Amino acid sequence: MGIIKAAADAVGGSLSGQWLDYIVSDRMDNNILMARGVRVIKGKNGNEYSRVQTISNGSKIKIAPNQLMILCDGGQIVDYCATEGYYEVWLSSAPSMFNGELSAAVKETFQRIKYGGQPSASQDVYFINLQEIKGLKFGTRNPLQYFDNFYNAELFVRCHGTYSIRITDPLRFFEEVVPRTADYVSTQVLSDQCLEEFLMALQGAVSNMSQDGERISNLGARNLDIVRYLNTQLDTVWKEQRGIELVSVGIGNISYDDQSRELINLRSRNAMMQQTVQEKSAVNLQKNWVCQCGSENYGKFCAVCGRKKPAPRDCWVCACGQTNTSNFCSGCGKKRP
Repeated sequence: MGIIKAAADAVGGSLSGQWLDYIVSDRMDNNILMARGVRVIKGKNGNEYSRVQTISNGSKIKIAPNQLMILCDGGQIVDYCATEGYYEVWLSSAPSMFNGELSAAVKETFQRIKYGGQPSASQDVYFINLQEIKGLKFGTRNPLQYFDNFYNAELFVRCHGTYSIRITDPLRFFEEVVPRTADYVSTQVLSDQCLEEFLMALQGAVSNMSQDGERISNLGARNLDIVRYLNTQLDTVWKEQRGIELVSVGIGNISYDDQSRELINLRSRNAMMQQTVQEKSAVNLQKNWVCQCGSENYGKFCAVCGRKKPAPRDCWVCACGQTNTSNFCSGCGKKRP
């Protein structure tokens, strides 16, 4: 059993417009990962939709962009197509395996799981969503441990946000994740299955960033680094076992536990006090002088009348332009005349 590309009519126009019935994906949006195929039957009162019971020679299938169609016989995969277009089923033909833009690993998966028996009375068509699946929410129930070199302390944070995935090996995903009796597989099913694994990987990613010396306050701005760390953690479980990959992570909120917040505030106050002491010490190191108007000043000009600080008594100006009070010029070393 296989599929072939349907030839366009010489007159032109949409092929689906010429067919009296054909198979398309059931409802598929950003929350649907897999949908069973439904048969569209044209009638006087509009199109009617029904579940596909059997597939015979010449059955028509329409594949939309960013979809992979899987043809099953008796629950086993016999062919697939990831290229947008119109196709016809021929029970006597070999598998076509229109791979589209998918990697060669998908063909390898098909060679492992393909079915080569005789056509049975039970054929099904499934459609896999190949778009980036966005908006999967996560939140850490327990604080994540993070050693921050800047504070030289072990801190604990909670973070919330969203992540997105893409199905990169849809045949593996179909074999390992999709229930054979399901008409739909939603993101909720995947989220329930993968959330704990994601959070465990997130703890590992946070630990790696801590070892690299990253400030804890920078976590929200280092999304690409977090994705890189997470993919290293999740490749074995998600990519190799389920055919999905992490695409992006958006950390929307980072909060500290009470002890970490108290430590950060204490270190911040100490740093501010130390800076203030240093500034006062720097001012005190400057020699004060009294202006003719009677005000005491520390800078080069009077803060009240604006007069310039007078040159020290018994000073002399070197040929290099430097004003000095000692016996040798502090600029060029020339002896006082």
